[in-house]
Amino acid sequence: MTALEHPARRADGPGRPPARVPFPVVDEVSRHCLQEEEPETVHIEVHLPGTPDQDRLKAAFAEALRRHPRILMREARGPWYRRRYEWELTADPDVEVVTFPPAEPDALKRARERALAEAPPLTSSPPIRLEVVKQPPPAEGAPATEDRGSVLFLTINHTALDGPACLRVLATAAELYGGRDNSPAAPPSRAPAGPQAVQEQLPADAPSALSPPARVAKGSPEPSPGNGMLVAELPVPRRPKGSPFTVNDQLMVATALMIAHWNREHGARPRPFRITMPVDDRPRDATMPIGNGTRLVEVPFGAAELAPREWTPEATRDLLRRTSERTSALKALPRPQLGRGAALLTAPVLPVTLRAAATRGLRRAAAPWTSTTLLSNIGRVPYALDFGDAGRAHAVWFSAPARLPRGLTVTTASTAGRLHLALRWSKTLLSHGDGAHLRDLFEHYLHATEHTEPGGPAAEKKEGPK
Repeated sequence: MTALEHPARRADGPGRPPARVPFPVVDEVSRHCLQEEEPETVHIEVHLPGTPDQDRLKAAFAEALRRHPRILMREARGPWYRRRYEWELTADPDVEVVTFPPAEPDALKRARERALAEAPPLTSSPPIRLEVVKQPPPAEGAPATEDRGSVLFLTINHTALDGPACLRVLATAAELYGGRDNSPAAPPSRAPAGPQAVQEQLPADAPSALSPPARVAKGSPEPSPGNGMLVAELPVPRRPKGSPFTVNDQLMVATALMIAHWNREHGARPRPFRITMPVDDRPRDATMPIGNGTRLVEVPFGAAELAPREWTPEATRDLLRRTSERTSALKALPRPQLGRGAALLTAPVLPVTLRAAATRGLRRAAAPWTSTTLLSNIGRVPYALDFGDAGRAHAVWFSAPARLPRGLTVTTASTAGRLHLALRWSKTLLSHGDGAHLRDLFEHYLHATEHTEPGGPAAEKKEGPK
């Protein structure tokens, strides 16, 4: 049973207070460590060929919220000495969730900036907002079109919810709006490894729990705090038939090689890596628990594995094979969402204000031991996201928060046979130009993972794009 499935105190009948649910471990740790400069938001943008009708979309989304009632929550007020934060479940939204900002030049850019800088408040139910950004009309003299499409822009307060849960709610809204089946596609199957196999798959120089892993080297930071983001559309990487590795393993290798290359360019001493990978075991149908439901595992890479070399098909295939064995074994290993230490830290023994101070202090002290980066691969978007007269989604992007000490997150999803990549970074670490270079490196190394057949073409030069 997850914390969000925990039986809430009943509040039936008129005049009764709303039902309440204790914060799960993930929510409480996030709540303790909130920063105004870098809000903990998740952004989802869904690109449609047409524009949905305002009234019908608002009605469909409101009904979708009612069908997934755990999303209708706000942080309950309480005295400073309370032992728990609690979510207060509401029957209806406190605010207008769906808005249609006016079509204007740079409307999509502005929506992205809002998603990174302005988190929906936890004090209003639900802690999300949905903006429908219509593409601006063509410039004077340009050929007119009937409809240039729109973007559904969903911004989530990550203290309360994660991207896959909100995508489930959006899929329900699409089905209600368009009247067409949005049942999830079957997930790909993969034989799990036994938990006992984990230690066998680790590299010889894997970073231990007592050894700080590599950090992303500082580029050209910007003067203002906050997050920056860059999105790109790439081909889904090919795999030779019968490959033991998955697309997720290819993305993991490309991420590790991208950062290793970046760090070499910036004079960082070679160190082992740890890359955090969310694992989501929830069903994708209407029974999916809503909340923060992923657990985090850390995939290690030895410094020697990522050393500069000619990435021949044989060398790339070998690294992919080892990565596949590691990720498969780690996924099969039972583990609390944030580890056992977080569960102890959030035990309701002391008032939340005291636990918050302790959590923030420990987070600062443990910063050097935080993983190098986070790769969140949503995989193939399991829903059609068919909005009837507005069309079916042809691109879906996600991005995860990128606060220091990581300072960089990589989020991927695939829709309509294309890979949608979002790089998000802390502006105190990187600039937009740095993000563009990292994107080029990622594309280069992802392409290298395709050439793994014996005798196949080798990747380009070992140092990648210039």
